[in-house]
Amino acid sequence: MTPRRAYLDYNASAPMLPQVVEALSSVFAQPGNASSVHGEGRHYRKLIEAARAQVAQLVNADSDSVIFTGSATEAANLALTPNIYSDGKSRPASKLYVLGTEHPCVLTGGRFAAHDIVHVPVHKNGVVDLEALQALLAASGDQVPYLAIQLVNSETGVIQPVAEAAKMVRLRGGYVLCDAVQAVGRIKVDVKELGVDFVMLSAHKIGGPQGVGALVSAHSVLSIPPAIKGGGQESNRRAGTENTAGIVGFGVAAEFAAEVAAQFAATGDGKFLQTIALRDSIEEQLLPICADNGLGDRLVIFGSDAERVGNTCLFSINGLNAETALIAFDLDGVAVSSGSACSSGKVGSSHVLQAMGVAPELARGAIRLSLGWNSTQEDVAHFEKSFRRIVARLAEMSDIKVAGAA
Repeated sequence: MTPRRAYLDYNASAPMLPQVVEALSSVFAQPGNASSVHGEGRHYRKLIEAARAQVAQLVNADSDSVIFTGSATEAANLALTPNIYSDGKSRPASKLYVLGTEHPCVLTGGRFAAHDIVHVPVHKNGVVDLEALQALLAASGDQVPYLAIQLVNSETGVIQPVAEAAKMVRLRGGYVLCDAVQAVGRIKVDVKELGVDFVMLSAHKIGGPQGVGALVSAHSVLSIPPAIKGGGQESNRRAGTENTAGIVGFGVAAEFAAEVAAQFAATGDGKFLQTIALRDSIEEQLLPICADNGLGDRLVIFGSDAERVGNTCLFSINGLNAETALIAFDLDGVAVSSGSACSSGKVGSSHVLQAMGVAPELARGAIRLSLGWNSTQEDVAHFEKSFRRIVARLAEMSDIKVAGAA
């Protein structure tokens, strides 16, 4: 029998929902191409448009505003262009403003030239410095700004004041792209309330399949040139035969995520309460376990003094090596990560923590836990048992274990 494992890396990729697996199997069982005019093709087209409506509903957008892509990274590269048209007239952006904590697909700037990218500082807790942003925008004069900002950081879970930042940019006639990949299904996401122009999403972060994402345009008057040219798919906005099965799975996962958000909206919280309870129970044990081994003063939970989503915890113990710890956790049957899953399996220094001003020796030991729809108390207990062993070894190596500590 295979030993039970605790999967605590939902921010990298959530397990597929059972209803998504069922939907994929149904599509795979029948042939078709959504661009064909015969019955099979029309059936595929119907499936895609139904999924488009489901994804649009997830962020309170219009169905025809959704462009399906191969990933959120592709969506970012499609959206991040200075060449924007408003009501058919060219109205290009001059500069791209990005937070240092953004996902790498945003930090690279898409189709903006490197010299046109401006980095916006964040506070030590990872929240954008709105005063600094205002000053940068004011210094730009009459230029048209474009701001790219995450709603929820993938490493810390910190929630950004997107609506406030977007208002600053919109008052100057600029554009805003919101990375909502880690937000949907965890907090309410409404493109109209956020006041943004574009929203990027990913299916596999919410229990859908890998290999499909979306760019949502909040305003029908705005248009951008396609990044992938060829056929006329996605209303000439993204060429290439649609991944019908993946899109259908995305739609099913989006419907589930919308139901989760709606279920808890009445509490005034909008967060997945069960997941919060599990995450909080983990964080409540981190300090006592470290303290039992004389390492209590070395523990840091990043972003804990800011508003965060309830499924994510990024912590470090000064002196801990993340690469060694990840291997130890894995051998114990616990899947965690050292941050964003975008470096081909490499364990390196977090650019997010660097932007937050975290010392390299502390950032080197950062471990991220992220939970979701299938997480259980057994997973939490499994992690805590493994964590206790790892901390005890670290204390012994540090030769600072307190007398009589367990």
